[in-house]
Amino acid sequence: MLTVRAPATSANLGSGFDVFGVALGTPADVVRVERAPETRITVTGAGSQYIPEDPEQNTVGAVADALDAPAHIKIDKGVRPSSGLGSSAASAAAAAVALNALYDRGLSRKELVPVAAEGEALVSGEAHADNVAPSLLGGFTVVTDDGVTQLDASIPVVACLPEMSVSTRDAREVVPDSAALEDVVDTVGNAATLTVGMTRDDPDLVGRGMEDAIVTPERTALIDGYDRVRDAALEAGATGVTVSGAGPGILAACHRPDQGAIAGAMIDAFDALGIESRAYQTRIGEGATLYRD
Repeated sequence: MLTVRAPATSANLGSGFDVFGVALGTPADVVRVERAPETRITVTGAGSQYIPEDPEQNTVGAVADALDAPAHIKIDKGVRPSSGLGSSAASAAAAAVALNALYDRGLSRKELVPVAAEGEALVSGEAHADNVAPSLLGGFTVVTDDGVTQLDASIPVVACLPEMSVSTRDAREVVPDSAALEDVVDTVGNAATLTVGMTRDDPDLVGRGMEDAIVTPERTALIDGYDRVRDAALEAGATGVTVSGAGPGILAACHRPDQGAIAGAMIDAFDALGIESRAYQTRIGEGATLYRD
């Protein structure tokens, strides 16, 4: 039996729609695998009641099929589904690493990115890699048609998750088909600023680079209380705030001493609207970790 812990992730980061992603220190999924004649899946943990155990409908089933690696797969969910924190990607990444090792397939982490992305296709309808890449590789990732670029980074963040759900499919439907040239130029500049901030581990540059006038405004309309929570986080010291992935999770970049105040402010802002939430005080961290039992 092999065990893999794969972290939650945050994709887009505002200005990097379908391109940027980061691995978060917490929360994470834990997946255990052992060889079997055919794939069987059991799911426990956060939101497990909403996750199908049929291999043809589960992200890890698609991964097992892609690697030709049948197994009994046990998923302990630490990342709630429909959270905007890469729930399906964490399971897919963990399964890819575990099954690759279990069957000695010999694929590198970067070679596993498209394999894990096949699992993501079951959720979003397309094989996007902006969540599976950081969950596999850790740090900050840039995903393009030419491949994945990865950079180790250690920016403190707060990820606030309200008790509501936004499906990836719904979030993609509100993405505009076109944008004004001025907004495109601004977004490119912000994405460049964010990237420089990652190379320097500079929370101020990263936060400034999260600004986006194209996709983010459309998605915030799906999250009750977003503007109030964003304002509260900024007032408490956040250097930048944006929607995490498809939402409803909200990500705030910050300096380490401000994390507690920011987390409390975001929770209080949701609470004032009658919405329960929890906040993870974490940082950009490592990718999937393999343990041999």
